[in-house]
Amino acid sequence: MTREIDVKEITDAVKEMSIEANTVAGCDLRKALAVSLEKEESPLGKAVLRQLLENQKIAEEEKIPICQDTGFTVIYMEIGMDVRFTDGSLTDAVNRGVREGYSEGFLRKSIVRDPLTNPVNTGDNTPAIIHTDLVSGSSVKITLMPKGGGAENMSRIKMMKPSDGVRGVRDFILETVSLAGGNPCPPIIIGVGVGGTFDYVAYLAKRSLLRKIGERNRDPELAALEKSFLIEVNKLGIGPGGVGGRITALDLFLEVFPRHIATFPVAVNIQCNAARVKTRLL
Repeated sequence: MTREIDVKEITDAVKEMSIEANTVAGCDLRKALAVSLEKEESPLGKAVLRQLLENQKIAEEEKIPICQDTGFTVIYMEIGMDVRFTDGSLTDAVNRGVREGYSEGFLRKSIVRDPLTNPVNTGDNTPAIIHTDLVSGSSVKITLMPKGGGAENMSRIKMMKPSDGVRGVRDFILETVSLAGGNPCPPIIIGVGVGGTFDYVAYLAKRSLLRKIGERNRDPELAALEKSFLIEVNKLGIGPGGVGGRITALDLFLEVFPRHIATFPVAVNIQCNAARVKTRLL
């Protein structure tokens, strides 16, 4: 049976999520930072972690952004095939929600209109990046991720040789994190995509960052690789804030997709310590 949803519900949800994502840290992130504080051996690293936890507390209490870079708004929507949207365009509704949320929440607007010929701020943090998937059912799941520029800048993609295999993926991850150093505001979360095409592998890497910290890939072999790669990353010694220490990354997520026999795309998308993700079901 078809379910009608007025697009205003989408606008209202995106508006509220934009504010909440930027001001209230997720429980999984808080727990991971607290656990990292116990594990970290570097005095400077411990000081950074304490400050991050205190910053999150202040942000929630004062309703102010966790980080001044309130990101490029990335939206993932799982839309039930029994849903019909009414009274407007879905894309317009999402962007209206971002516009209202970033204005009412006093969040920094960071998007420039045309990067080459008209690099003028749009003034409302739109347009959002919108990904949609059609699924069974009559509900809509919205996941919002404000993606900061500092971490995004440190992300990389490489078209490797099939013969590079697991070792090549590991080496590329370690090289990417080493080159990033303290720039993406560690402790970071690392999203890794393998397979697909040049464009799709980057999507895989970023989408993996929607997972809760500690949530492993359902494939036991991939889950084992996630743990192994994370251990190697944390041996680099970059540490919280890039000041040295054991905790460079809080987690590492790996997503794969079938590939062409002649290709081996790998993407590493880095997330900063703010790791802002909010989900709502309509």
